[in-house]
Amino acid sequence: MNPLKKLFKQTFIYGLATVLPRMFSFLLVPLYTYVLETSGYGKVSVIFAWFAIFNVILAYGMETAFFRFYSNTAEKTKVVSTSLISILTTTLVFVILTLSFQTNLGEALNIDAKYIQYVIYILALDALVVVPFAWLRANEKPTRYALIKIANVTINLCLNVFFLLGLPNLVQADPDSLFSAVYKPNFEISYIFISNLIASGITLLLMARVYIRSSYVFDKRIWKKMIRYSMPVMVAGIAFTINEVFDRVLLSELLPSDIAESEIGKYSACYKLALFMTLFGTAFRLGIEPFFFSHFSTENPQKAYAQITNYFVILGSIILLAVIVFADVLKVFLIPNAAYWEAMQVVPLIILASFFLGIYHNLSVWYKVTDKTKYGAYISLIGAVLTILINYAFIPKWGYVASAIATLVAYGSMMLMSYVFGRMYYPVPYNLRKILFYLLISVLFSVLSFYVFNRNLIVGSVLLLVFLGLVYKLENDKLKKIFLKR
Repeated sequence: MNPLKKLFKQTFIYGLATVLPRMFSFLLVPLYTYVLETSGYGKVSVIFAWFAIFNVILAYGMETAFFRFYSNTAEKTKVVSTSLISILTTTLVFVILTLSFQTNLGEALNIDAKYIQYVIYILALDALVVVPFAWLRANEKPTRYALIKIANVTINLCLNVFFLLGLPNLVQADPDSLFSAVYKPNFEISYIFISNLIASGITLLLMARVYIRSSYVFDKRIWKKMIRYSMPVMVAGIAFTINEVFDRVLLSELLPSDIAESEIGKYSACYKLALFMTLFGTAFRLGIEPFFFSHFSTENPQKAYAQITNYFVILGSIILLAVIVFADVLKVFLIPNAAYWEAMQVVPLIILASFFLGIYHNLSVWYKVTDKTKYGAYISLIGAVLTILINYAFIPKWGYVASAIATLVAYGSMMLMSYVFGRMYYPVPYNLRKILFYLLISVLFSVLSFYVFNRNLIVGSVLLLVFLGLVYKLENDKLKKIFLKR
């Protein structure tokens, strides 16, 4: 099969594994805001932000390191077993330490003591499936990967609906039923984390075959190489997560306490409209990372890398413009509560920022395949510093608008830095003229549609059709060669 066609096929399946879980998770937003008070939803949002940060720490770049060494060695069995032993050991140490100091941890993170154990166990279970999921991707099993990911969120969604809606109604209908023994009033936030805990546990069981079949041979030489490779990836991951979620924490700290939770809610809800770009970028990244490493040793891999980036920018430009044109239509379905729409002004900034992040992931091939992951860490740290500085400087004046601007500046800077350093260390013949053409035209049309013509749907639709016509005229022949060639 044509390598690019195979890549797009796997990206579609990974996209399905990404889109459906995210869509299911998004259904929890109206559920949570319906069941919880504003303060309760604020607590949940902050805890989920910490979840994202600690997930990166507990994985410590082992996923990317696994690809790097599994794809380019004959000692695949040792790579698998060494990775599993490493993750098992660090996760066990984490559980022991955090349970021993859970009170101090809760105070440091501003998490209520009654939720901290749920947080610890969920983080541990999620860490234990990092390597098994990487194994599925490295062995090109996207369908199984997708089914397990979808099963995880389906279980989580169903349990949330049962605990938050079904269980109270069952108890109210029959107070003497067996359900009364399970139900606790004012226990909604705990039920949310119990649902997550059960879903994570079942996911680990579904992935247990990788653990069962492992030989459990620990190769210290391979482990040292993997750790040297993975540590900068972890630092980069922490920095990425700071860019993605830490603004919620900063908003809660820097805004007046009487409005902070409400402002975070509006910002977080409208942030969800960038979901489509985020899903596209994530799906593409899941597909291209194994592709990068498996094609590194082929003849002139840079040409394939450049082609991939070209098509990412083309598809991303279409998504950028389409979401912004139909933002007012999408908000009715995705954010039905009009109280949140005040923050719609940040939507174009967040979507463009997500697009820049996706381009950055494509450009990052140079430091991943050349083992210069420390540069990825440096770039990500600069992005994180920009995020924190801009938020600290401007949140008191501009509120969540400052957070949106910080995200755009951070991801845009990272994208540019990766391109510049990549030209120095691993030149890839990107078609810069084409990339800039599609990017600038889509941004121009987005600005015209959203700000100049005040989200007029007719004008926006015309601009989108014009853009699609340009893409068809310029790319039709090339796309046919990719998808029709066997």
